[in-house]
Amino acid sequence: MSDQIEIFVSGSIAEFDPSDWDACAVQQLRGSLHPRDPFTTHRFLVALEESGSVGPSTGWAPRYLGARQNGQLIAVAPLFAKGHSQGEYVFDYAWAQAFEGAGGAYYPKLQVAVPFTPATGRRLLCREGFDAVGQAALVQGAVHVASEQNLSSMHITFCTEEEARAGREMGLLHRIGQQFHWENKNYADFDAFLSDLSARKRKAIRKERKQAQGFGGEIVSLTGDALRPEHWDAFWQFYQNTGARKWGTPYLSRAFFDCVQETMRDDVLLVLAMRDGVAVAGALNFIGGDTLFGRYWGCTEHHACLHFELCYYQAIDYAIIHRLTRVEAGAQGEHKLARGYLPKTTHSLHWIADAGFARAVQDFLDAEREAVDQDTEVLTSYGPFKRTNIEDDHD
Repeated sequence: MSDQIEIFVSGSIAEFDPSDWDACAVQQLRGSLHPRDPFTTHRFLVALEESGSVGPSTGWAPRYLGARQNGQLIAVAPLFAKGHSQGEYVFDYAWAQAFEGAGGAYYPKLQVAVPFTPATGRRLLCREGFDAVGQAALVQGAVHVASEQNLSSMHITFCTEEEARAGREMGLLHRIGQQFHWENKNYADFDAFLSDLSARKRKAIRKERKQAQGFGGEIVSLTGDALRPEHWDAFWQFYQNTGARKWGTPYLSRAFFDCVQETMRDDVLLVLAMRDGVAVAGALNFIGGDTLFGRYWGCTEHHACLHFELCYYQAIDYAIIHRLTRVEAGAQGEHKLARGYLPKTTHSLHWIADAGFARAVQDFLDAEREAVDQDTEVLTSYGPFKRTNIEDDHD
């Protein structure tokens, strides 16, 4: 029997058997009921497709990549043909402008990514025991598709550090970025976390939580069967309001949240601020095996510090109670620093067809990497945690 690997491209996640896809995509941690990364599961990608949130008309045309060996699916990747750079959170608008200014066509391009999801996770999804051969097959396959179709580039965004190392060895360009994550140092409760902070920052957070929780109602955290259609109706209004301010048109359709309710409600934590029985603000999180992923926030009423409470402090509370390792609160936001979320490095990989343009991008990445490293060092030094063991600890 031949050990030759067959690479194929599919226009729909529905063409993959869910158990085969998840055998490559899902890493289950011992003792956890949740996959390490909920965003690469078959059910999440189905929700995006069936709801119309991705598809040719959205500029995210599915080109799912698969690799088979001896008839067995050994690796998959969520690959898309992109007609723009929206919904990626690793910004290459300057690259597109430079390339097109020189007479090239930057779009369409290929993107290995989870749409609208700036959360680090595996992007080259390999069945256990096939990591090296599977990663190589998927990268070679994606580059081949891009070359065959005369596309400008191929990008793998929010990949793991291990994938970034492997990609560099395969000749891909490596880019780093920055996010703000909260890390659980085995805290017993929220007060134990606060005890790690300087007295001034501790007081500030307690003041914010008191202000937020005094908005005139109650804060509820819902997951699994506690979620009801009316909760999603309310959150859809929040999501639309936030999306209209940030992106013009929200990325996700209303039907996406119905799909999540049907197939992923156990993987969701929805935190709502309720006043007189009506939700006035909310934050949507997805629950991973060791990480809580903050995704969307919105409101119909403004209340002081409620955003910080629902998005950051309630997430920390949940992570501590459920013994999760970290909270990833999404893209950007230096305001997270004062709330215990420290800068962490993110990774992406890039293939550029034009050799001259690739050299220019590499020069840019070298300079950018130095700037990001310096920024991370400076921001970490300004974090809210105690500098020394003898720092004034009085409240």
